[in-house]
Amino acid sequence: MSRRYIPVIGAALLMIPLFGGCSVVRDNNATETTLETLVTIESIDETEDTAPTETPTPTFTPTPTPEPQRILCSFIGDCTLAEALAWNGSSAGFDAVVNGDYEYCFQNAVEYLSQDDLTLANFEGTLTDATNHLVKEFVFGSPAEYAEMLVNGSIEAVNLSNNHSYDYLQEGLDDTRENLEDYGILWSDKTQYAVSEIRGIKIGMCGVDLVSGDSVSEIYPLIDSMKEEGCNIIIVSCHWGTERMYSPESSQVSAAQALIDYGVDIVVGTHPHRLQPIELYNGKYILYSLSNFCFGGNTGLSDPDSCIVQCEFVMDETNSYVEEYKLNVIPFSQTSFTSNDYCPRPYEWGSDDYYRVMDKLGWTQEDE
Repeated sequence: MSRRYIPVIGAALLMIPLFGGCSVVRDNNATETTLETLVTIESIDETEDTAPTETPTPTFTPTPTPEPQRILCSFIGDCTLAEALAWNGSSAGFDAVVNGDYEYCFQNAVEYLSQDDLTLANFEGTLTDATNHLVKEFVFGSPAEYAEMLVNGSIEAVNLSNNHSYDYLQEGLDDTRENLEDYGILWSDKTQYAVSEIRGIKIGMCGVDLVSGDSVSEIYPLIDSMKEEGCNIIIVSCHWGTERMYSPESSQVSAAQALIDYGVDIVVGTHPHRLQPIELYNGKYILYSLSNFCFGGNTGLSDPDSCIVQCEFVMDETNSYVEEYKLNVIPFSQTSFTSNDYCPRPYEWGSDDYYRVMDKLGWTQEDE
């Protein structure tokens, strides 16, 4: 077998010099350069066939500026959800007419009050089962569940600084505060302020009863505390003046202006049972008297005119303070009929009744 493969092996050996000669003649370095050049050319050709990628220009995104908030608050006058103790059980009295229907009283007003951010009323009466009371002509007391009327009316806050909050003495006042809290209703007076926070804006509220001998200076510490807590809007309720008077007394004017000067954003007055003019003082509003709204204290009404006043507080661009105050008045009657049925209704726009309310308030607006 070895002799058979000798020629083949010999032929192979004879061809080695031929290939080996080529290797000797050529420059190995030149061959490597040629290969590298080819690779480079191929890479360039591929690059030319592909569209160049553009690096996107970075864009600057500014820090978003917060939108100025607009807070809409509604204000209504005296709400006495009770009948006087002296005529308890009368067929024309509050309890008999309402007859356990806790949606009845504010059914014509909730359309307006439910569209705001906060409604503040003067709650003139008590929510208590106490029996000991002051000896006077008008004593107002209601069971705790009557607070549901306020809830159904979309009334979120009440002032208790008035001359009927103490009708059933300290027990009645304590019960009233507790029952309001149980129904989720904020209350404030000269001893305690309340805060409602809406979309990051803090609204502080307190009240003062000048009828019962309080002084404006008594609530300055409360106003200071509201400012320290960061309240952006401060509302003060004032129970003052003389019943059945259509103009504020000089004491009301000086007290209201002192409050505005102290940093209050709006002053809301009650007690005269009549409408009194609105004043614009140093760019802020004073509502001297909103009269009654839903008032169980009388079966008849010598002057049924009332209103809902809405104030839109327009915040500055940092939402720190009020930059603009926009007022809107909705004229109302305290009753739906001639006698007091304890169910306020709005006056028709453009009617004599409508403009009579505007005249009493000294207010004009084009809202239709």
